[in-house]
Amino acid sequence: MSDGPEVSALAINVTVPEALRWTDTRRGQEFTLTTLNIRLLPDGRLAAKAYGRPVGGGRGAYVSFLVPERPELAALIADAAGRAAGWWAAHRGLG
Repeated sequence: MSDGPEVSALAINVTVPEALRWTDTRRGQEFTLTTLNIRLLPDGRLAAKAYGRPVGGGRGAYVSFLVPERPELAALIADAAGRAAGWWAAHRGLG
């Protein structure tokens, strides 16, 4: 067991490119999904949720959506996680 801080997950936010965006409905409101929140779990697996804005405009609720099983979205998630890993590895501390 380590004496260091307990890290439960690492998280990044990724903008979904225009061509990969999709819509979904929650609570009777249609959303365009524009952002992914990707977490690296302690066991090495990735988890992702999608967030977006109501199609009709406005802020809407902060509601998460499942990410569809599409190869191009899986590739975006894997690429973003790899890029973030490089950033984490090269961190220069606070400030």
